[in-house]
Amino acid sequence: MPPVQSQLEVLLRGVDQVVPRGELATRLDSGRPLRVKLGLDPTAPAVTLGWAVVLRKLRHFQEFGHTAVLIVGDFTARVGDPSGKTETRRRLSEAEVRGYAESLIDQFSKVLLPEPLEIRYNSEWLAPLDMAEVLELTSKVTVAHLLERGDFALRFEGQKAISLMEFMYPLLQGMDSVAVDADIELGGSDQLWNLMMGRVLMERYGKVAQVAMTMPLLVGLDGEQKMSQSLGNYIAVKEPPEEMFGKVMSLPDRLMGQWFRLAADRPEEEVATIEKGLADGSRHPGETKRLLARQVVSLYWGEQAASAGEAAFDRVFRDGEIPEEIKEWPLPPGDPIHLPTLLRSAGLVESSSEARRLISQGAVRLGGERVSEETETRARLAGAVLSIGKRRFLRLLDAS
Repeated sequence: MPPVQSQLEVLLRGVDQVVPRGELATRLDSGRPLRVKLGLDPTAPAVTLGWAVVLRKLRHFQEFGHTAVLIVGDFTARVGDPSGKTETRRRLSEAEVRGYAESLIDQFSKVLLPEPLEIRYNSEWLAPLDMAEVLELTSKVTVAHLLERGDFALRFEGQKAISLMEFMYPLLQGMDSVAVDADIELGGSDQLWNLMMGRVLMERYGKVAQVAMTMPLLVGLDGEQKMSQSLGNYIAVKEPPEEMFGKVMSLPDRLMGQWFRLAADRPEEEVATIEKGLADGSRHPGETKRLLARQVVSLYWGEQAASAGEAAFDRVFRDGEIPEEIKEWPLPPGDPIHLPTLLRSAGLVESSSEARRLISQGAVRLGGERVSEETETRARLAGAVLSIGKRRFLRLLDAS
């Protein structure tokens, strides 16, 4: 294993908080492979660049020979993480969670190394808990402690409902750490309280408490809120190079520093030089954003694909051309045809609701003309090109 200082230079890159900070070096100095836990609840179908921020940090540990312990929260996803929520969230069904989990597993390989890696489902140890074990777990923490958590405190003060099930979520996440003997747990900056609960429970179950390590939350393409599939401001790691390149190019200029640091995973010295150049005018924002887009795409598809993605972007955005290769899709039976269902079936959007939103925003076009209705005649659709923005295209075939 490399010297501790060499590891720390990489492992602390871009990190928000380490608690307790000095203990990370102590664990590394033991010379043994550490067990580094990251828990992700399958509540949506795609691994986004926002999730990839913590996944890439987990990969950094792998590269130094430490074991990545990736927890797929198939049980906790059905409870629902209350972090940052101002009201009780909708519960997902077991079938929804299972479908999302199956979709995510293959995508993790876009970021993580195949070894050393453990992928565990927390239903393995949470589902079998009986009432006596649940009561034992609840005895480890007081209600006063739970109400120290910011979002719970605000809801309590505002007389908004907090279910007992929501109180259970951080305890269940903490039990994941107990079950896998985590040395370190990674998470977004909004997860620090949950990670600290893992420390509490490990101690109270007679184990050595984990180190909590958080990463900043990546701001999404809207430039305002954290990247989220529910908000539609995301890039998925599975998106084709040309689409990924184009989406990065739509990013507000002011976010380039954060994205170089977190999404492109560049060293701090390099990012500082880029930020200085943008501030003093010695770097052109457009060319700098192209560099950012190439680096992000290269992480997931390689340099050759990044160059091809850039060329495709130029053909569409600079030269006004339709892409050389367009996905073809057969029209479904019937007339008229429901466009949100068609777009979802063809994979241009994640859901019919997203398609309806894009139609209402004027982002969907048929043969270059803006679509304003959710249904369209078969005659107008047959052989035409349906597009969303300038990155998603679909040629419609009439097989009837």
